[in-house]
Amino acid sequence: MDIFYTLFIIIQLLIGVHLFTPLILTLLKIFRKQPVINKFVQTDFDYAVIVTAYQQTSLIPMVVDSILKSNYTNYIVYIVADNCDTSDLNFTAENVVILKPDLVLASNTKSHFYAINRFQRDHDIITIIDSDNLVHPEYFVELNKFFEQGYTSVQGVRAAKNLNTPYACLDEAGDIFYRLIDRKLLFEAGSSAALSGSGMAFTTKVYKDCLEHNEIIGAGFDKILQYEILNRGFKIAFAENAIVYDEKTSKTGQLVNQRSRWLNTWFKYFFLGLNLFGKSIVNLNLNQGLFSLMLLRPPLFILLILSATFFVIDLFFIPLFTIYWLFGLTIFVVSVFSALKYFKADKRIYSSLKNVHKFMFYQILALLKVRKANKISVATEHYYKEEIKK
Repeated sequence: MDIFYTLFIIIQLLIGVHLFTPLILTLLKIFRKQPVINKFVQTDFDYAVIVTAYQQTSLIPMVVDSILKSNYTNYIVYIVADNCDTSDLNFTAENVVILKPDLVLASNTKSHFYAINRFQRDHDIITIIDSDNLVHPEYFVELNKFFEQGYTSVQGVRAAKNLNTPYACLDEAGDIFYRLIDRKLLFEAGSSAALSGSGMAFTTKVYKDCLEHNEIIGAGFDKILQYEILNRGFKIAFAENAIVYDEKTSKTGQLVNQRSRWLNTWFKYFFLGLNLFGKSIVNLNLNQGLFSLMLLRPPLFILLILSATFFVIDLFFIPLFTIYWLFGLTIFVVSVFSALKYFKADKRIYSSLKNVHKFMFYQILALLKVRKANKISVATEHYYKEEIKK
């Protein structure tokens, strides 16, 4: 009985510690000297902008238009139109290249390396942009500030380009929370910012070294990539002013399919967190240690469900331990609103919080479909379309 009791306490501590992460990172940040990033950049790095599309090309003209309107010129855009009809894609700009694979790739990394193997020149930096993204005019300039400081990998911000439904607003609310905890605070505490699939950039050498010989099936290439980067002793910087605008999930079916793939990748690559944690102990490496704890954290809705479940159980069996959960949940709630305030969340996002229980319900449905997630669809279908401003 004592062993069961002790084990039960240990499990609760291991789960609950993730609620305390924002506080832990904030304290570490206070006692750590922050990196100085120069405002004025001397180097115009040469970028390969890889835009991947799968089956859908309707949004490609808008993302290309946003890139061409950026306050930067030293780049070539490589559009990899995988399994797409490219008849409507016509660009007059010489630095826009359309690549159409003969065979269906159905893979992010395969699309990336299809472009890499067809680069028109040796680029310094590779940046990954999704077909549904729009690029902020200062995107490249902001990335340059970090590459000039010697960073090999940089994650920018994926802000919402649509808040047209409560689900899109809640999707952005979750993204803002992760933006604060898993990117800004994690980086400032001495670790690395988590990658998020697009709006990220790497030196060409690092990207090729990390993924060229990795066969990645299904979603989650960014999980492998960030592990490989940290495994090599590098840090991923967070550039909070390097912004791309990303389509948020606005429909329930879209939400369930997308989240089922994301959940699938968490379970599939959970072992990477364990591996990195072990390496951090051997190497006494704070960067790897803090990042591994982030990798081991359950998806947010699972963390909250487990926390609530343990709280109710403790009310009957270990009443004193409920204080642990109340404190942890308080820190979590404060962190959510701190993130929304810091990133100046739209008022619609605050209003959408009353629907969070519905959002969690659809994520539970996604969890039930997690085993066949990669068979549902290769990519998220996009519905929101914004007219290009002339």
